[in-house]
Amino acid sequence: MRVSRRWKLLLPALSLAMLSGCPAPPRAPPAAPPAAPPQPAAHVGTPYDIVPQESLLTILVYRGGTLASAGHNHVIASHDLSGAIFIPSEILQSSFEVHIPVATLTVDEASLRAQQRGTDFPPDVSAGAKEGTRHNMLGEALLDAQHNPEIVLRALRLERSAGAAADSGAVLAQVLSAVRGQERTFTVPVRYRRVGSNALEVSGESALRQSELGLTPFSALLGALQVQDEMRVSFDIVARAAGTKGDPAGRP
Repeated sequence: MRVSRRWKLLLPALSLAMLSGCPAPPRAPPAAPPAAPPQPAAHVGTPYDIVPQESLLTILVYRGGTLASAGHNHVIASHDLSGAIFIPSEILQSSFEVHIPVATLTVDEASLRAQQRGTDFPPDVSAGAKEGTRHNMLGEALLDAQHNPEIVLRALRLERSAGAAADSGAVLAQVLSAVRGQERTFTVPVRYRRVGSNALEVSGESALRQSELGLTPFSALLGALQVQDEMRVSFDIVARAAGTKGDPAGRP
């Protein structure tokens, strides 16, 4: 069959029209950019240095598993907190940075166990049980103290506690934790008060899960003997305006 010259001229145009009418293959949506890591709050205002000798962090950890009765609940403590709290004129813009050395964490000090209410923390914990707990806590499977000598807590932001008056000293602190190289965030209620002209007292208590810090609770015998994920954390911190001396009442 012979094709006229007119159709010869039209065929390329028809081919282009057919191609332009075909839908292009769908493009994959652009990948979402990675979320920016949380940034600690800027340090503004008067710095208050944490006084280690007058500050205390305690962590209550609880036994679990079908063989829980063979284990103990434990009181972990730090008397070596360091760092600073920064207080500007607007209290909700306050910030802090707290360092907790891992190697000096204690296990089951008799005086601290005696302060716990109820029957969950009887005094009869052997030296071997204390040492075994401390060994597991500092070991590679948990805190890995050899490669991660400290825990660091930084403020992300503060907000007023629900229903709390502006002058009540009650706030919620969103905290950025760095534990064995992993950063996590959690929220803890905090109470603060000024003492004298140059001192600050900060306290709080809250439930906190080890998994919230990026840790896997200790477990043995296929889970028959384990440490519960949830802990109870409390802290009492005394800090003084940088460069000042004296007791918390402000006396030199």
